[in-house]
Amino acid sequence: MTGTSVLHQSLLLAKKQDPPEHPQVNNIRLKEEECLSLLKRCSNMEEFKQVHAQVIKCWGLFSNSFVASNLVATCALSDWGSMDYACSIFRQIDDPGAFEFNTLIRGLVKDIKFEEALFIYQEMVERGVEPDNFTYPALLKACARLRALEEGMQIHGHVFKLEFQGDLFVQNALINMYGKCEEIEFSSAIFNRTDQKSVASWSAIISAHASVGLWYECLMLFGEMSREGCWRPEESTLVSVLSACTHLGALDFGRCTHGYLLRNISELNIIVQTSLIDMYVKCGCLAKGLGLFQMLAKPNRLSYSVIISGLAMHGRGYEALRVFSEMLRQGLEPDDVVYVGVLSACSHAGLVNEGRQCFERMISEHGIVPTLEHYGCMVDLMGRAGLLGEALELVKRMPTEPNDVVWRSLLSACKVHQDLEIGEVAAKNLLQLSSQNPSDYVVLSNMYAQAQRWDDVARTQIEMARKGLKQTPGFSLVEVARKVSKFVTQDRSHPEWVNIYEMIHQMEWQLKFEGYSPDTSQVLLDVNEDEKRERLKGHSQKLAIAFALIHTSQGSPIRIARNLRMCNDCHTYTKLISVIYQREIIVRDRKRFHHFKDGTCSCRDYW
Repeated sequence: MTGTSVLHQSLLLAKKQDPPEHPQVNNIRLKEEECLSLLKRCSNMEEFKQVHAQVIKCWGLFSNSFVASNLVATCALSDWGSMDYACSIFRQIDDPGAFEFNTLIRGLVKDIKFEEALFIYQEMVERGVEPDNFTYPALLKACARLRALEEGMQIHGHVFKLEFQGDLFVQNALINMYGKCEEIEFSSAIFNRTDQKSVASWSAIISAHASVGLWYECLMLFGEMSREGCWRPEESTLVSVLSACTHLGALDFGRCTHGYLLRNISELNIIVQTSLIDMYVKCGCLAKGLGLFQMLAKPNRLSYSVIISGLAMHGRGYEALRVFSEMLRQGLEPDDVVYVGVLSACSHAGLVNEGRQCFERMISEHGIVPTLEHYGCMVDLMGRAGLLGEALELVKRMPTEPNDVVWRSLLSACKVHQDLEIGEVAAKNLLQLSSQNPSDYVVLSNMYAQAQRWDDVARTQIEMARKGLKQTPGFSLVEVARKVSKFVTQDRSHPEWVNIYEMIHQMEWQLKFEGYSPDTSQVLLDVNEDEKRERLKGHSQKLAIAFALIHTSQGSPIRIARNLRMCNDCHTYTKLISVIYQREIIVRDRKRFHHFKDGTCSCRDYW
């Protein structure tokens, strides 16, 4: 007998039992239990409506607040429920209490109706219904999802006034809300005042740091969480940890997290699997990322987008296009994000004709209106190929006003190809957009320096200073023994800086036998040649390589992540080091990966 037919028989039986004219307390309780039993058996709205009708027609219990509350809760919180129907039941309750209001708020948040949840809370307060500690976790979650900081702070005031600030669930919700609203100091303050930190508390503070890009702090907190014995973190926490590993290039830490997942979670969901693929690909282990992707039972559009973008970063343009074709054969419709990855793949691999075809296909076959990001990819594609005039014409023909990303792509290409004329056009339009990005001024200044126009260099730097903009220093990250070390140019802050510079000296002595000569044109300062050589010697990437050579075993790969585009001198230098020391060196710069091995680079000197 099916669940529906069982419920039907129960309803027939209930109909045969006429309610007494003057029910006693025990009889009421019996009816309440029967009602709850029927509600628990409901598996869809049709069955629920039958129970609802039976309650009204046969038992006369709708005025019973206990039954009414459970009707609202079942309809609002069940996966098959209807919030509109739950609201209609709620409106029939003469004097709803905190439980009914809390249920409605939770249901609206579950149904992604966050603003409505806040309005229900406002009504609750206006009607004089006093909230309890169950009111606030769902309400603060709504504020977090809306990034509604002002409303969240007002609700925090209510929490304080009603003395619920010591409730662990409320504390966790506050940590999460302030984190999502990028108020990390408030989030940390609440976390630090929490006496009994639960797994959810740690998850909330780690996610809070991830939401503002404090990746190193994420890993530190995860390590502290482990030392405190709070194991079995939530999957969402591990996704944040994997994101931190991805951004920092912390492969060893990422592998440990992967191992933990395999040991403790029997079946990983598609979000965690995709995060693992993203981590491996962006930490330089493309083969591992591809292997995990191929093991997916049913990859979705996000999975395809991640692997296509990963192949693009590694300069594997043709493979990215093959994966894209496979995605289409699987019947998955690409969106604008997938096409950004496809166009980037064409750009990094120098596939100009293929990129043009994909751009046209995106419009004609898939009906996607090109966004500024797509135009930025096309400008980047043409700019890398040296087609700067064509790139400028494309910008002029854009149906929408080009933004800073588009002009910045053109400016960067002009710097690579040393086209100052078009570069000045791009810079002029970029700075007219009231750019507050110091790198825009730095690129223009460097182009003037390459042309030895020192007066223009000074003028650009003065303008930058007038706006209070400071150049972001170039840095390189390298992971050794599960610890990420950061180096900036000319760095002498590291505890082992003496040994590092001694290693640099040994490396340069070896490089002389390979015919290496420093490319001093990369030092865009008006100083003599000796000073330029000294400055090149202290580039952050070289310091990171030296540190890794000291602390890693012979033959093991070296992985470096850096925040800026690699200069020509570091590129040549690293190719030769890979031969001398017989190491594979993987460097992720701002745009892509470079795999150095046996004196060659995977980018084929096209980056």
